Amino acid sequence: MGSTVTLLDGPMGTELSARGVDTALPLWSARALRDAPHVVSSIHQQYAAAGATIHTANTFRTKRRNLGSSWEAQTHLAVSLARNAIPAEHRVAGSIAPLEDCYRPDLSPRDARHEHREMARALARASCDLLLCETFPHVGEALVATEEAVATGLPTWVSFTAGPNADLLSPDEVARAAERALGLGATAVLVNCIPAVAVLPFVVALCSVAPRVGAYGNAGRPHDRIGWASGTSLPEGPARHAELALGWIAAGCRIVGACCGTGPAHIAELRQRLTDS
Repeated sequence: MGSTVTLLDGPMGTELSARGVDTALPLWSARALRDAPHVVSSIHQQYAAAGATIHTANTFRTKRRNLGSSWEAQTHLAVSLARNAIPAEHRVAGSIAPLEDCYRPDLSPRDARHEHREMARALARASCDLLLCETFPHVGEALVATEEAVATGLPTWVSFTAGPNADLLSPDEVARAAERALGLGATAVLVNCIPAVAVLPFVVALCSVAPRVGAYGNAGRPHDRIGWASGTSLPEGPARHAELALGWIAAGCRIVGACCGTGPAHIAELRQRLTDS
């Protein structure tokens, strides 16, 4: 089973916070590019050591609207930090995120095309291996970002989120959105940043319409006992996450990672389970 699964890394933002780095909004994880680039590099290195082979550059919040005139330099820095921290054969994914809050589809701008085009082209210039349009709760904006990413000529993955309660989008709505994204040229469709315990129905729906499906759920609620405890993972968290992820894989998921509230230990546990299977 392990040889058929592509292993993504885990989160950057919550892992930075767990290590004491300031991630205050609106810059969130992008603040670390200025204040703690060595920690960003260390996190990438630890995900690589844990077994991930796709590494998402810390560009989730490096857009012009967040960083002003320094946005492109910071975007290139984020990609460079990832590239220099991982083995040469691993791949760097450039993150393209919603322009506003990833849990507030009502805030999605009416015209998002120019900004997504700008980011997609900057990530291509920074020599990313693929583009990951991730954590989109608004289908229309996700499809615009997908179009602009595909236009760069790089492989493009698109990932939708149903939010912290898994109710911003239904599994059927995600499947229909995925079909449209595939029609625009996306090469994989995913779901992310919903509680790991709620991921499976979305994976099943995606697998009914797409040949290449991925998932990276977050730690969910504290009572899920997957992560978040005092900013670090609970001892049993990685194993609990891995059990859920193996269920996604059994349903047909072939790109798997982890999202907010998890860390390198979750990826390492999943890699071990895949190796042993």
